[in-house]
Amino acid sequence: MSNYTDDDDDYGDYRDDFWGRSPQSSYFEIAKTANQNIVENELEIVFRRLAVAERMLEERDLSEELENEIKRTVIDEDIDGRTASVFIDLVGQIVTKCE
Repeated sequence: MSNYTDDDDDYGDYRDDFWGRSPQSSYFEIAKTANQNIVENELEIVFRRLAVAERMLEERDLSEELENEIKRTVIDEDIDGRTASVFIDLVGQIVTKCE
């Protein structure tokens, strides 16, 4: 588990304080009603970043080691927070571009 602690509680608990919903549920709700071209473009940006990260790791011959690390950190508070941040960023980008 992560040793990260948030000393300033500016944002509260992101899991259930994002417009009264989780970041994931907020994203899926907004993605259904937003301009689909914008949603698709924003998802493509996220997937391209993932592809770049994967290529960088493969170039460093970390693929097998990485797979083992992924299996160990699937359930991890820091990863949960980072995943929530990705959803929050997606919502922000989509809402901003749909205005």
